[in-house]
Amino acid sequence: MPERVISVIEASAAGLGYELVDLELSQGGLLRVFIDMPDGERMITVEDCESLSNQLVHLLPVEGIDFERLEVSSPGLDRRLSRQSHFERFAGQTIKLKLRQPVGNRKNFEGPLTVLGVNQFQLTVQGEGGEPFALDFELSDIEQARLVPEFSFKEKKR
Repeated sequence: MPERVISVIEASAAGLGYELVDLELSQGGLLRVFIDMPDGERMITVEDCESLSNQLVHLLPVEGIDFERLEVSSPGLDRRLSRQSHFERFAGQTIKLKLRQPVGNRKNFEGPLTVLGVNQFQLTVQGEGGEPFALDFELSDIEQARLVPEFSFKEKKR
């Protein structure tokens, strides 16, 4: 995705109080924009998506950014993690990680996330024998990282 497209959409989203989480541009001209609240205090609503969509549908042609269709949505419960700020926000939670290069004949890992520093992360994962081990990685090592949704089906006490 060209930096100019990202910066235009990111500025527009920020101007309305949203955080740009991710962008996808398909070969068919479908532009998908994923937004969230920067502080995470509330979920993105249909009205939030509609507000940004209405702005972008007019702004993008003026900026010379071509697209056939535009979709604006929340990142979902299994949101993609791609920036330092995403990893910091979800530290301690379980993520699914796919690495660009295998570690011990594996590319896919799942475990709780620890932020060690700038561009320094760690997952506690299960080894082949079931023993836990620490997997250190950087942003450049990641092919894809997603949050693992946690659900509780316990009934609330009244």
